[in-house]
Amino acid sequence: MKNRYIKNENMLTREQNLSLRNKRVLVVGCGGLGGHIVDQLARLGIGHITAVDGDVFDETNLNRQLLSNVDNVGKSKALAAKEHAIRVNPDIYLEPLSVYVHEANAEEITKGYDVICDALDNVSSRFILQKFAEKNGVPMVYGAIAGWYGQVATIFPGDKLLERLYRRDQDKGVEQNVGNPSFTPALVASIQVAEVLKILTGKGTLLRNRLLMVNTFEQEFEVLDFS
Repeated sequence: MKNRYIKNENMLTREQNLSLRNKRVLVVGCGGLGGHIVDQLARLGIGHITAVDGDVFDETNLNRQLLSNVDNVGKSKALAAKEHAIRVNPDIYLEPLSVYVHEANAEEITKGYDVICDALDNVSSRFILQKFAEKNGVPMVYGAIAGWYGQVATIFPGDKLLERLYRRDQDKGVEQNVGNPSFTPALVASIQVAEVLKILTGKGTLLRNRLLMVNTFEQEFEVLDFS
């Protein structure tokens, strides 16, 4: 489809659009955030996406997770990401990994990417992802959601931003206490994908050493500077 990306060409040059075919992005988590991230990366034409999630869909995911539907309850989230990507853009390749990221496999999983997207829902796994993203020299785009609220930041190797946001013994995020609607993950995931695109193309100002705080209840957006 020669006109697939033509609507992107007023914001990206043809060369920048074509360069995305050679980029590799890792998405860890295929739930609320990850489903929207996978969808948007596929539509941008990112050539290689790896989607990692050891979980399966259940009924409680149907309120917000783009990849979930009544027909795939009980099925792998990572495999659903692949099926969705094929329908959206068969010109790109999505590799599904139906595993959870942990200390023993994170180094291998995070090798060889241009960017890593954190779409996780627990703090301990985020620290593992940040650790091995740094070890492999890969920037990571962090996103978190809870009810009406969200956060986004871009973490380059050495930044160690998560240490400023969480305690290492803090296992769960606040999502479990306040829940999540459909719109918060869609919004936060979109901002994460914008950060990914800026990293891949070298355009724009990143949220590096900065944390975007999203409050859709009062419609307030604040950036905290950690530099």
